[in-house]
Amino acid sequence: MKRIFILFLSSVVMTTMAQAQRVIPLVYKVENTGAAAKPQLPTKEKAKKVESLTNPFEWSSGKGKVKKFADWSKRRGEIAKEIQNYEIGTKPTVSPGAVKAEMDGDTLKVTVTVNSETLQLKSLISYPEVGEPPYALMIGTSGISLPKEVFNGRPIARMTFAERQVNNYSQFGKPAGRGNYAFDRLYPELKENGAYSEWAWGLSRLIDGLQQLGPEVTKINMERIGVTGCSYAGKMALFCGAFDERVALTITQEPGGGGAAAWRYSHWHNGQPGVEAVECLDNTDYHWFMESLKEKYSGDEVSYLPYDHHELVAMVCPRALLMLGNPDYKWLADPSAYVSMNAALKVWQKFGIEDRVGYSIVPGHGHCRLHPDQYPEVEAYLDKFLLGKKDVNTRVRIAPAEYEKIDLNRWINW
Repeated sequence: MKRIFILFLSSVVMTTMAQAQRVIPLVYKVENTGAAAKPQLPTKEKAKKVESLTNPFEWSSGKGKVKKFADWSKRRGEIAKEIQNYEIGTKPTVSPGAVKAEMDGDTLKVTVTVNSETLQLKSLISYPEVGEPPYALMIGTSGISLPKEVFNGRPIARMTFAERQVNNYSQFGKPAGRGNYAFDRLYPELKENGAYSEWAWGLSRLIDGLQQLGPEVTKINMERIGVTGCSYAGKMALFCGAFDERVALTITQEPGGGGAAAWRYSHWHNGQPGVEAVECLDNTDYHWFMESLKEKYSGDEVSYLPYDHHELVAMVCPRALLMLGNPDYKWLADPSAYVSMNAALKVWQKFGIEDRVGYSIVPGHGHCRLHPDQYPEVEAYLDKFLLGKKDVNTRVRIAPAEYEKIDLNRWINW
């Protein structure tokens, strides 16, 4: 009798998940469905101290929690504004009339005009040799480091978002300083921004251009757009995918601290005796973030942030996300990303769509050099979420065995 009940319960769960898959969108036609959200944004002095990871379902007011999927758009909008307010600065909205797009051969050109100032983005689209248009598209932030083999034989076009056309902050070379980049001509009042808000803005303008021209001109299927990047560009891909709901698939590769990793856990880790320090809020590159983040929330003060990066990850929900890690490089803070990903996973699970999120943290390869064992996992996400294949297993939960010693309940106690 017990066996029959278990089989029946399993059938009910599978049926419920199948129903959720039919009802909950895989992607949206607008950049931000939660744009109207108005969260409370307390100063550090008035914020509640939370030493574990914050509850992604809790309204910013602290009064109640998200109960159903229909509420998630508003809560996601709250998280987006929290991250902009405390961490990266404003990602400005742009009216459709401010964007003009054209195709010059296979090169997409997008001109954005704000306050009589213009900024142009250019990106060559490489079309596949198989399949028929409109094609799925993978956009690489500062390039695509995923191996060419995972794209071979798949009808997926590729293009690169050259982030230096917007803001060339990076860990390489000597930047000119805040307020001196192309983005700043359009928005001089946002010179305190970190680069990730501006890079997310730039990728959204490329998507505006694709949307404006349509598949008849671009040969691109607007419902099958992905974004990927590695290292600092892995962070970039995560911010871009989180902040634009027209992106169907985000693959963030070795994003390190400030990416999928939780600020709180990384800070706690660095305080343990005899450990090798990882990238955290105190020691990341502050070309990328608002300097006020470190000034106000460094050290133990991180506990006063009303969010953490599991909520940045969760902003991608209900769309698809795969996080790729490399524990050989301790700086990347993959134990922190493991904790963060398991916390974010709760959001997809609540809505019965946990097959849309995964993580694969595998050693034995160079930085931004995907391990061969990870190829099938990436291919599964490409097949399911860019090519629409149904019979693909995307329940990827892979991490080193020693990560099982991490007390997830300590960090995910809601």
